[in-house]
Amino acid sequence: LLALAGASLVLGGLAACGHRMHHGGWRADASPEQAAEWRGRMVERVAGKLELDSAQKAKLALLGERLQAQRLAVRGTAEPRAELQSLIAGSQFDRARAQALVQQKTEAVRAGSPEVIAALGDFYDSLNPAQQQQVRDFMHKRRGPRGR
Repeated sequence: LLALAGASLVLGGLAACGHRMHHGGWRADASPEQAAEWRGRMVERVAGKLELDSAQKAKLALLGERLQAQRLAVRGTAEPRAELQSLIAGSQFDRARAQALVQQKTEAVRAGSPEVIAALGDFYDSLNPAQQQQVRDFMHKRRGPRGR
């Protein structure tokens, strides 16, 4: 979970370099085409900020694809709000179903994390020292997943 959160933070932080997400982005209801378009814009923004070469851009694009796939796997096919509502639909909280949901989400993270970690490592390791420092500076300035 920490690896996924860290990878998400890094990619989200880089993508937020002065720009807010809109027009679909990582929204759950975005079509695959919208998500791909958003990832492409994110790669171009980050590439511009970090002055990435084509190989680095390809690694960043792969990282975006891996993160999106991981996000979709964790989310699953059910609507999160409906899942929560099903837990409280009766007179008592459905603890067994809640535990099953947690296990399902945890397994999705466990299954996809190696690919996400590898993609994040490949991207970060491809950066030169100055680019790596830019990433560290940005992350330090950001101070967490919600920004300032």
